[in-house]
Amino acid sequence: MTIGAPVQIAYATDDVHAAARRWVQHGVGPFFVLEHIALADAEVDGIPSEFDHSSAYGQWGPVMVELICQHGAGPDPVVGTSGVHHVASFVDDLDTASAQLSADGFERRLFAHTAGGQGFAFHDARSTLGHLLEIYEQTAGLTRFYSMVRDAAVDWDGTDPIRVL
Repeated sequence: MTIGAPVQIAYATDDVHAAARRWVQHGVGPFFVLEHIALADAEVDGIPSEFDHSSAYGQWGPVMVELICQHGAGPDPVVGTSGVHHVASFVDDLDTASAQLSADGFERRLFAHTAGGQGFAFHDARSTLGHLLEIYEQTAGLTRFYSMVRDAAVDWDGTDPIRVL
């Protein structure tokens, strides 16, 4: 399977606000923070699980940056608290792409739906790429979110660098 162009690079952190402040010092941002992102369901390694996480999203040139922090104990699809966590790509069909990645040897670690219905999956490519792969379909809602983050970065003057949603 050919992986589509990356639309997002995500970094694991133990504090999305502190990490966003560090990125802002390098001119990346502004960052939009979602605390304890609501999920309708999640399974880790095929088992129904919790995936309590917060993320901060900012724009770095043509690519979105996500800073991701997992809260609490339990199965851990977020590997560590620093470094590249995942690279995300849009796919035409989530179920088909997820099955193909699994068949290609990239085991599915997480499959979930947000409370708004957006499905996404993490596949383990650490042995070959050094990080997870995230895939999701490019829905209208996701396109609006990506556009909001990108548009906020255009001519951004550094004010209001961290915005909690």
